[in-house]
Amino acid sequence: MIGEKELIKLFPNFKEHVQPSGIDLPLDEIYLQKSPGSLIDNEKNLPELKKLEPPIYILKPKTAYLATIDRKIKIPKGFSMLYLPRSTLLRSFISVHTAVGDPGFYGTLQFMLYNYGEFDYQLKQGERIAQGVVFEVRGSGEYNGSYQESEL
Repeated sequence: MIGEKELIKLFPNFKEHVQPSGIDLPLDEIYLQKSPGSLIDNEKNLPELKKLEPPIYILKPKTAYLATIDRKIKIPKGFSMLYLPRSTLLRSFISVHTAVGDPGFYGTLQFMLYNYGEFDYQLKQGERIAQGVVFEVRGSGEYNGSYQESEL
């Protein structure tokens, strides 16, 4: 794992969110699924989404949501990120489903939130929902997938 000083150098746009072992990731927007999706023969058909109104989101029981983080991230070549949920959400029956951040990825992080509980859960825009833990990856290439966004 990478320490605080190195994290600040690698991710200057997240300086105020650096913790001893990772970077806190604040919630930006939440979406509900509006249509089906598919993945067949590597052809991605993503579902249509309905954006919920901020700043207070209400997560209904037994419902999945797509959540975005409040700024784009660039993972430098030679590093990878694993995303872990904040424990407050887990203690409240809210799960954060994540994927791996590959070396060279640039774009908007998206995670799935699921309310496993029996009651509504309120979540405010800007609250920390996950932490990115950074690892050095020796001999790695760079992400060149369809979710890469272009840098300005």
